[in-house]
Amino acid sequence: MKEKIINFFNDVVKEMKKVTWPTKEELKESTNVVIVVCLLIAVFTYAIDMIVSQIFKGLF
Repeated sequence: MKEKIINFFNDVVKEMKKVTWPTKEELKESTNVVIVVCLLIAVFTYAIDMIVSQIFKGLF
């Protein structure tokens, strides 16, 4: 059992060395895209909520 655990972590280390990590600029750009998309989704959700609530106010 102990040998399997050690082998697992050795394999994890080997695989992590194969990873191509993003540059600082790529990371910043990706982060900005995620933030903008989250804000757009929030605004869209708010707008839909306001529209639906106005419709329900008119119905009831």
